[in-house]
Amino acid sequence: MRTQLCDLFEIEYPIFAFTHCRDVAAAVSKAGGLGVLGAVGFSAEQLEIECQWMDEHVDGKPYGVDTVMPQKSVDVHGSSPEDLINQIQGMIPEQHKEFVQELMERFDVPPMPDGEGHHGVIGWAEDVARSHVEVAFSHPIKLIVNALGSPPKDVIDRAHEQGIKVAALAGKAQHAQRHVNNGVDIIVAQGYEAGGHTGEVATMVLVPEVVDAVAPVPVLAAGGIGTGRQIAAAMALGAQGVWTGSLWLGTAESSSSPEQLERYLTATSSDTVRSRCYTGKPARMLRSAWTDAWEDPEGPGPLGMPLQNILTADANARLARSRPELFVTPIGQIVGSIKKIEPVRDVMYRLIEEYIATVEQLAAGLEAAKA
Repeated sequence: MRTQLCDLFEIEYPIFAFTHCRDVAAAVSKAGGLGVLGAVGFSAEQLEIECQWMDEHVDGKPYGVDTVMPQKSVDVHGSSPEDLINQIQGMIPEQHKEFVQELMERFDVPPMPDGEGHHGVIGWAEDVARSHVEVAFSHPIKLIVNALGSPPKDVIDRAHEQGIKVAALAGKAQHAQRHVNNGVDIIVAQGYEAGGHTGEVATMVLVPEVVDAVAPVPVLAAGGIGTGRQIAAAMALGAQGVWTGSLWLGTAESSSSPEQLERYLTATSSDTVRSRCYTGKPARMLRSAWTDAWEDPEGPGPLGMPLQNILTADANARLARSRPELFVTPIGQIVGSIKKIEPVRDVMYRLIEEYIATVEQLAAGLEAAKA
């Protein structure tokens, strides 16, 4: 399973794990892969705490940080998260606020206790995203990733000055070419099957298109990858490693709630939907009556990023507390393969063993064909 990315990052296996949970990220790195901590849900102060914890718990192994700096978003700037949230809330139309309130009444969702509301994620606002970058660069990270387009040129240049590699996600070959032209080192070709923000081209089609478009720049395959057989398929398509995410939501170290874990275990690969109801951009998540409500043609429809998340943040917190079956849960189609809750190390070993068995089977078939 060794590729040039293993040598580049001094890792045993080219398995990259995106996660918002520091325990998962550290466990993957210690098991021979590369854990990448998602920063979007943190304030700069919280991210500093998380990175300090990572520094102390990865046993000297490499890790990365994933930020979200969209190339198109509302123009908001502020001196504090509260200021930014107030600005964004002021942009939300009343009809959308009324629609959310109507849904809360329709689903019989009680309000949060005083002081326990949630104001939403602002990590994709430029000021906050840049503060995340500043924090990340102050730690010994080996990789910084941007989930929505190429990072700004000054961020790429600074990363290279510090010896940090830069990756960016792409849902089209044209996007991948643009990333490389901007100086990105690694392309994550993320297919339609993936959880969270994703494009419209399936992984089996996308990966070889991207590989051909950006060669010799290394490509990580993403979307629908949760077994060793799928890793072998990704390598056969020309990828030099895999970018995994949904797989880790069902691990023992995950911060997923018991209700979320139960949903993962019972869901099939057909139980996800690509919706704008969470962030304003198309993202894959578990389907529910909540996601269906936002597709109603008589409703106002989702707002753009970051308005939609701010609009629904308190509602999502209320759903998580009292109606977890409706809570927005971003996850990919690989959810249908999550059958039990396992420690990260066991998942890593299983991936590697399945990969080896698959490659050996293919090799045996080739030898038989020669005989």
